[in-house]
Order: sequence, then C-alpha cells, then structure tokens
Amino acid sequence: MTDTSPPRRRTARSAADLLAAGLVGAQEAALIDQVGTVYSIAVTPSIMDLLAQGDADPIARQFIPSPAELEASPGELSDPIGDDVHSPVKGIVHRYADRVLLKPIHVCPVYCRFCFRREMVGHDGDCLSDAEMEAALDYIRARPEIWEVILTGGDPMMLPPARMQALLTDLAAIPHVEVIRLHTRVPVTDPARVSPAMVAALKCGKAVWVALHANHASEFTPAARAACAALVDNGIPMLGQSVLLKGVNDDKATLTALMRAYVANRIKPYYLHHGDMAPGTAHFRTSIAEGQELMKSLRGDVSGLCQPTYMLDIPGGHGKVPVGPNWLRPEDGLVEDPKGGLHRYPPGAE
Repeated sequence: MTDTSPPRRRTARSAADLLAAGLVGAQEAALIDQVGTVYSIAVTPSIMDLLAQGDADPIARQFIPSPAELEASPGELSDPIGDDVHSPVKGIVHRYADRVLLKPIHVCPVYCRFCFRREMVGHDGDCLSDAEMEAALDYIRARPEIWEVILTGGDPMMLPPARMQALLTDLAAIPHVEVIRLHTRVPVTDPARVSPAMVAALKCGKAVWVALHANHASEFTPAARAACAALVDNGIPMLGQSVLLKGVNDDKATLTALMRAYVANRIKPYYLHHGDMAPGTAHFRTSIAEGQELMKSLRGDVSGLCQPTYMLDIPGGHGKVPVGPNWLRPEDGLVEDPKGGLHRYPPGAE
C-alpha cells in the first residue's frame, strides 16, 4: 500500500531547536542543554503545536526538559523495573511465564521526561540487527508457554511499515503465540505515522492489540483521534495506559477527563502506573497514598468503563502489582461504599 502522507516536519532534538520554535527562553535553553548531555530530547511537531495552544503546562511538563532531571534522589535506579535481570537474550525481557517483552527498536518519537527506560533509549538508540532479531525470535519459538508477545522499546511504531509487517508475520507464524501487543505513544505524539501502510502491517492473522500511552486529555487532538479511529475501525482493539504524574494528571478532574477521553475514543483504560524510581524523576512522583485517594474518588462518580487499575512496578524487577484502595476491611468485616459509608458483609454477620 502506497503511503501518500505529506512531507514530515522536523522534530525538535535540542535546546536550540526548542528555542528556535519559541517554546523556551534563552536562559531556560542553557539549562536544557545540560540535561540534553545526559538524557535524549525529542519533541514532535504535533506536540509542539499542542504546546503553542492553550492548555500547555501539563504537556510541557511531560516533554520539555527540566534541570530537576539532573537531581538524583535516594532509591532511584538506572534500571528501575529490572529489565536487565530478566533479559536472557538481547531484545527480550521474560519476567512472566506466559508473555515476553520484545524490544525491536530503542528510539521514540518523543522522550518523556519521566521515562523508566530513559537511560536505555535515545542518543544511540538503534534497531536489533537481523541476527539479534532472529535470536530473539528463536527464544520465543523454543518456549511454548509464551502466549503473548509485547512489542515495546523504544516505541515499536517507529519501525517502518514494511519492517513491522515482517516482524508480525514472523511472530504470527509461531503457533503458541496467540496475542501480540504494541505499547506506543505514536497515535498521540506523531499521529501521521499511523498511515494506511502501518494499519495494514498490523493485520497479521493473530490478535493484535495496541496499548496507547497518554497522560492528559488534551493529547487527544483531532489528528490523534483520527489515528486511533484508523486503528479501531480496522478491527485493532486498543487499551489505554497512563502514568500518574504530579502537576500533569494528579487531580480528580484531570484524571476523569483523561479516562473519559480514552473511552470516547473506544480505548479501554487498562493501567494507571505509579511513577517508577527512574533517576531524576522525583518531581513527578506522587505518594501511593495520594494515588489511592485519587482512584477512590473516581469510583461511583465516574463510569466503570473509565476505571484503570492502579499499578506499582516493584523496583528491582519483582513484577507489577495492583495497589488501589481496599474497600473491604477484613479486620472487622466491613465494606466501604463509594460515599464513605460502612456496611456489614454479609448482612447480619456478627
């Protein structure tokens, strides 16, 4: 399928680019230069357009570098979720028995300032070589317990459509792989990449799911909504995952708007991640107690379709666990309703 998209505009990749675009001042650019020597910078034209509009602060906080990123806090780790300790071959992370992560590419359309893989993606990011990809596929082929393959990275939708199609064809040919999931920011940060050729590449004869990462309702621009519709209308189901971020979405109204934006675009909210212990990200992290109170505030007032699971990825590679509020009090047999009332369950029990 021929891609007839218009020529692509340039992504900002330095403090000088951001200054030229009028997104930062000269003094701020000098500080951003320091951050750029440690962590990669990329802000797509779509995000730059959004920054130039009204509700820019929660978007700028996600994508414009801050000197606070150079301030390490106790407990922060270069590999906060333990990818390395669960990587038997390059490109594979096998933490859970029935699924693996496959990281075919180490670049992203944008670099989120809170990224848990911020030390592994960006500057010298690349694709797996043909030999490395074959070794990763051989690892999957040899393990019949692997039911699902999750493409992540980097952002797998940065692959050219032809390369995506070839990869999915190889995965679909493995009998025990029944589900392929893509974790991506592309539909909201670089929606032009969701081209007819890319949509066609995702149809491989197996169940393909796209998990979209968005953190604020304003990310769902008209172009982003059209990109999501192109996927869903072609039979590709979508999930939503977000990160709870201080100053971005850590209040009930903002979180509600985000979850409703997902559902209005036919995307089921899946996970709300507690901020990982990545270096220089303390200014983004809430406490778990704050996150639990936010999740509690959604229950009852906001549609059940809009309720994600609040998740903590235990530092060191010990897996994800839900850490949402507990409505049942086992110590006294009472259950709390969404308005704070307490009730005996079962009714009449002593």
